[in-house]
Amino acid sequence: MAAVFLCIVIYLLTCCSAYVNLALHKPAFEDNIYIHANVTAGNAVDGRKSNLMGFGGECSMSADRKRTATWWVNLTSTRSIHDIRIYYRTDNVPWDASNRYTARFLGFSIYISNTTKLSDGKLCYKDTYFTRSTIPAVFNTTCFVHGQYVIYYNERLPGVTYPSDYSEYAFSDLCEVEVYGCPTPGYYGINCTTPCPDVNCGYCHIETGTCQGGCKPGYKGHQCELECDNRKYGDGCQKSCGQCVNKTQCDHVIGTCPQGCEAGYKGQMCDQECDKGYYGQGCTTKCGKCFDQTDCSRFNGTCLQGCLPGYQRDTCKQQCTDGFFGPNCQEKCNATCISCNMFNGVCDKGCRPGWKGNYCQSE
Repeated sequence: MAAVFLCIVIYLLTCCSAYVNLALHKPAFEDNIYIHANVTAGNAVDGRKSNLMGFGGECSMSADRKRTATWWVNLTSTRSIHDIRIYYRTDNVPWDASNRYTARFLGFSIYISNTTKLSDGKLCYKDTYFTRSTIPAVFNTTCFVHGQYVIYYNERLPGVTYPSDYSEYAFSDLCEVEVYGCPTPGYYGINCTTPCPDVNCGYCHIETGTCQGGCKPGYKGHQCELECDNRKYGDGCQKSCGQCVNKTQCDHVIGTCPQGCEAGYKGQMCDQECDKGYYGQGCTTKCGKCFDQTDCSRFNGTCLQGCLPGYQRDTCKQQCTDGFFGPNCQEKCNATCISCNMFNGVCDKGCRPGWKGNYCQSE
């Protein structure tokens, strides 16, 4: 008797935990739902499972004669999942090969995803061996995965040969779906109270605590202990830094350049080129008197098409020296001028003795 009691205690300690039904009262959806009764998708997450009759008001039912059947529950955020339990529609009659509903669930799949698409998810379970005699009325499977959506899927596609036990069409008649796991991210263990040991880990294994879901953005390494380097940042250290000054490392998490940008770039991440008419570090310096006033090099301000009349040098910010005028100051004033206008060469301060005219060209 003592041995039996000990076995019961051991069983309770190992099987019972503080994992929470994360699916309870969460938003649910069913594709091709049966529309002639109270069989909404939410019935399968309302906590009621005493009446497994299809039309008993506690089950979700899909429409007849469909080739695919999809039902999902939205856990509302990414959760650490331990196990999933499904209560099938039995119509409250013995669940064996004689029950006509057993054939409907054969071949089903369960996916965990962060979207409602199967292709984005991870396969948690795929039935390949149940028969009408062996499929349980209450199915349970462990699934150590992190995700927001738990998706039940089945199919009976045309042109595909299925085992003789399978129904002709696909159904998702589910009376309750329970998803057990930790309600708070970053914790693991039977009571969900132990913090994940790797602080930079995205998600840890719900039983062992080992990093399972990849590193948080900005970190890498077996234990997510290393910051992104080599001018990389973000999720998986896959994104490239912008044009940070002196090619320095950007913020390893969000990619900003704390020391500013290389000449010719702007923005917090230094990934935007200077607007027309501006150049240099931070794109705060205006172009000089370029021939095309918005066409200077965004890096150093060099006027690519030369200067307007009256200005010279690469950036066209220096006025002509005395005695010169015109574009790039390449024209020389008449020697008979006292001084000429740097823009057009007119002798605006008069002529030397013995000369006259706008350009002092006449004796």
